[in-house]
Amino acid sequence: MTVAGIAGRGKDLTCPYCFERVPRRRVEFRCRGRVAGQSGCQEVPDERHAAFTRQPPEPRPPVFAADGRQPRATCPKCELESAQRVCPACHTHLPGSYLDATSRIVALVGAKGAGKSTYIAVLIHELQNRVGEELQASLVECDDRTRRRYREEFHAPLFGSHRLLPVTQSAATRLNDPLIYTLTLGRSGLLRRGNPALTLVLFDNAGEDFTSDESVDRHLRYLGAADTVIFLVDADDLPGDAPQDVIGRVTEMLRTQHGIPAGRPLPVPVGVALTKIDAIADQLSPASALRRPRPASGSFDPADREAVHEEVRALLDSWQSRGLDLFLEHNFRTYNLFGLSALGNTPQGEVVDPRGIQPYRVEDLLLWLLHRFGMLPTRRRGRS
Repeated sequence: MTVAGIAGRGKDLTCPYCFERVPRRRVEFRCRGRVAGQSGCQEVPDERHAAFTRQPPEPRPPVFAADGRQPRATCPKCELESAQRVCPACHTHLPGSYLDATSRIVALVGAKGAGKSTYIAVLIHELQNRVGEELQASLVECDDRTRRRYREEFHAPLFGSHRLLPVTQSAATRLNDPLIYTLTLGRSGLLRRGNPALTLVLFDNAGEDFTSDESVDRHLRYLGAADTVIFLVDADDLPGDAPQDVIGRVTEMLRTQHGIPAGRPLPVPVGVALTKIDAIADQLSPASALRRPRPASGSFDPADREAVHEEVRALLDSWQSRGLDLFLEHNFRTYNLFGLSALGNTPQGEVVDPRGIQPYRVEDLLLWLLHRFGMLPTRRRGRS
């Protein structure tokens, strides 16, 4: 989910596509172009957008400068009014809801095979169904790219064909569009008048993008704009070097981006989640906090959060991976440990278990973040 990249308040915002930070007044507009019955500007190759996407330039209506704080502007050449605001750095269309609401950028990080894509697919599905109903919340896509990418790359294969998702492609071969949603909570979860809304930018990258300094510098500038970082760790990789290598490299980049030297904790809140905990159920005691479901109260339960955090810490210690916990403690001002299972059962080869998808505690990370963002109240003890 650092405060960089909060759109909708203050003078600056961060583009959710190229992650360039720009003053709001410098957001530009794209001309409407030649529309029926009106003589708009002719399309021209957009070299700046082509450089960002690393694709051949496509003809598009030209971009012009105006006061980006306004919802509309008049093209100085054709004098037609346009409402399409774009990032001045990459010329990508900026959704109106991103510009107008408080927005948080969430960076998802994990070694190859940690289950990032599956986690995203199931989290969005839960927010649009079970968890959304509990919170009386609505989750709406902010742009067509989000709608198309989630439907084709996440939902259709996993929930339609019941097949596991392919490993995320490296940014060296493909730039993955972020998934951008507006989350609006119902009145039962209010800490103030009105229905609080949050624009959530979820950005995932392939695990190999974090294994060399070159790929980090070239493709992962978004980490510096992230309001929070979520590390996903496959429990089967512990003890092992892969999770620590990825977390270590990302931590060094965060220090560079924020100008914070070693020895001082980073202000970026971090969540570290052990994924696929269904596979280690036999290692959990009957009284383990990871064996009981989260209390469904439509609020944040600090007692349950603390119990899960301590249980994961104990697991790390039993696996001789206490060093990971100590690393987080030394490098981050705020961090929490989680355990979850996106599928709920071990898949059969490349196919989801015949019992279906039964997610377990997949929403815990988001509820923790919503509470930190002041959008979710603390659960009162003695109430369900």
